[in-house]
Amino acid sequence: MKNIPEIKLGVVAVSRDCFPMSLSESRRAAVVKEYTQKYGEIFECKTTIENEVDMLKALKEVNEANCNALVVYLGNFGPESAETLLAQKFDGPVMFVAAAEEKGDSLADDRGDAYCGMLNASYNLKLRNIKAYIPEYPVGTPAEVADMMAEFLPIAKTVIGLQNLKIISFGPRPQDFLACNSPIKQLYNLGVEIQENSELDLYAAFNEHANDPRIADVIKDMENELGEGNNMPGILPKLAQYELTLLDWMEANKGSRDYVVFANKCWPSFQTQFGFVPCYVNSRLTAQGIAVACEVDIYGALSEYIGTCISEDAVTLLDINNSVPADMYEEEIKGKFDYTLKDTFMGFHCGNTAASKLSFCAMKNQKIMARSLEPNQEPNITRGTLEGDIIPGNITFFRLQSTSDAKLTAYVAEGEVLPVATRSFGAIGIFAIPEMGRFYRHVLVEKNYPHHGAVAFGHFGKTIFEVFKYLDVEDIGFNQPKGMLYKTENPFA
Repeated sequence: MKNIPEIKLGVVAVSRDCFPMSLSESRRAAVVKEYTQKYGEIFECKTTIENEVDMLKALKEVNEANCNALVVYLGNFGPESAETLLAQKFDGPVMFVAAAEEKGDSLADDRGDAYCGMLNASYNLKLRNIKAYIPEYPVGTPAEVADMMAEFLPIAKTVIGLQNLKIISFGPRPQDFLACNSPIKQLYNLGVEIQENSELDLYAAFNEHANDPRIADVIKDMENELGEGNNMPGILPKLAQYELTLLDWMEANKGSRDYVVFANKCWPSFQTQFGFVPCYVNSRLTAQGIAVACEVDIYGALSEYIGTCISEDAVTLLDINNSVPADMYEEEIKGKFDYTLKDTFMGFHCGNTAASKLSFCAMKNQKIMARSLEPNQEPNITRGTLEGDIIPGNITFFRLQSTSDAKLTAYVAEGEVLPVATRSFGAIGIFAIPEMGRFYRHVLVEKNYPHHGAVAFGHFGKTIFEVFKYLDVEDIGFNQPKGMLYKTENPFA
């Protein structure tokens, strides 16, 4: 997957001077052994920190090893000032974990008290306003700590990605899409850069790519991907030209940033001027890790990028679109899957989902746009969507959003795409999320979320939730189970 960071993880053990340093070092070695066997390479810092001088030496070692994420391991109680100063001075995300005691008969001489030390470490981090990741239960055996470190990797990857991300938009958003508002203050607070452009900038760049010698190769790649679904080969040259336009703009406008995603205007004037719809190109770039959000949805693009970093896979952005008809539910879902009708809905967009995430795909024209732009005629300027039913399987539906008054909010819900034919058009699937009806009302509607949601293909709710916590999102909605009332839910309903 392109366009996301690679993590070089390091681990540093700490030791309080009144505890045996050898205890912390032997426990660190055991953690490294477990991690290496299960997950691969990690840098083991040989300097164990007892004081600030040790801290500076360890910092130099991890920097020289090019570590960009760090685990501070409390093999015993640990020196709360020196260990938290390491987190302050290290230029990257840091996790704190602690050692569990091993055996009852060793408590007299080899008790580490890291359980207690974690309390002091967390208190000192807060006093110094240092952000660090602490797992849900941060004390464990070497094997358990190794697992916690592996869970930290996608969190670190996302944090580093956001700090080096530029969102490039071409807008403005369509009329009556106020829900896709994008106050930029929170982007800057997250460390994300934003470059907002006009559609005219994009149109000029597109025209400059006419007759680009690379177009033929891109067409060939599109033909291979579409296979029998290549129903409109005449539109491929324009789509290839547009794809090269975006890729070249990305490289020319990265500036100081390493990673780029797009939030682009895609209707209504796009079709009349460019002569196609851009959905298929959006799907192809998203498959490479370069998310392209529809309808200038800047926070949608941001959410997609978070999902890309965490899943290391293609994501998509869908409308939380329409209810499942009762007759479809009765015929194809009820009794076969453990969901009520209100647990289900259809997620849809015109054709922006990667081909690899569709059960079948075909190049089509955009039916909704054709009604107004070229009714009762052979499709021309509305060609360019990638249509098909989304593959069945586990998904995570989520979004990070800034409210109109610049407060970060988020939601995350796990569910699945059902193996049921949609009988509809676009890139679309029948989604099922437990207690979706209540979640829809008391999170999505109540808290004013837009109709776009990011979709990661797999269950990543735990990691996404932890990322949102790390980003200081105070209001994180989720699909609460039965018996757990939402704040605004009527208990008598």
